[in-house]
Amino acid sequence: ILLFILFQNKRKHNKPHIFDVFRDMRRTLICIIFACTIFVNAIAQDRQVENKPYIDLRPMHFGIRIGMHAQDVDFQNVGPQTFTLADGTQVTQTIVCDADKWNPGLSVGVVADLRLSDYLSLRFTPTMHFGSKHLLFRNLTQTDDAGNPIEHTQDLKQTCLSLPIDLKFSAKRYGNYRPYMIAGISPLMNLTKQNDDIVQLKRYDTFIEAGLGCDLYLPFFKFIPELKFCYSLTNSLKKNHINDLKDETLIPYATSVSAGHSKMIVLTFYFE
Repeated sequence: ILLFILFQNKRKHNKPHIFDVFRDMRRTLICIIFACTIFVNAIAQDRQVENKPYIDLRPMHFGIRIGMHAQDVDFQNVGPQTFTLADGTQVTQTIVCDADKWNPGLSVGVVADLRLSDYLSLRFTPTMHFGSKHLLFRNLTQTDDAGNPIEHTQDLKQTCLSLPIDLKFSAKRYGNYRPYMIAGISPLMNLTKQNDDIVQLKRYDTFIEAGLGCDLYLPFFKFIPELKFCYSLTNSLKKNHINDLKDETLIPYATSVSAGHSKMIVLTFYFE
């Protein structure tokens, strides 16, 4: 509104008179006061219909969570490898491994929330993750009849139990909305065991995680959508798995990586 008035004044007069300036300022002030009045009234009306106004004063509460996630892993490839065949000859192969796509999975769990202050709480959310990682191995030394690198794929299925402990930093509640940020650490236990896999991950791992969400206050409970990013702090690769491989032709593929760090993107819906 202010820019519009000044623009109109500039079009009418190249150098406006002092009385015209005061008149435009008065008109602008009236418009600003009118707009602020409408805004304040809208806020007041919104605050009059707050759902569950005292729900955040509970010292501790529980809930359930359900959502979806996508798993990935960053591998460190070793590059060229030299092997001695059964007849005594040595060959050098270069094999690269990568998780070539994100695989969606299911996440279910419970939540326990401990109130520390008006804007801070401690959350414990044991969760089961059902998913997998799709791995692609490319042998750059050996090619097929079409001249393409020989490829092997692996679906690294995982059923994991995570035990996240997070701090939740909430903003001030506005009406029936309250955004927040979350950060913490999550020990994880892999419950899946498959000896026929080319690559396996360790049974235990530790993730650091951070995310954001928003508390939505409904008439009977809180509904909370949350997006969280998790990254492994340790080397997730199980190196001694090579000794369990029955197919010796897969050993060059299993030794093509020296380290791996798992990561996940988790979209969760809480009911508290």
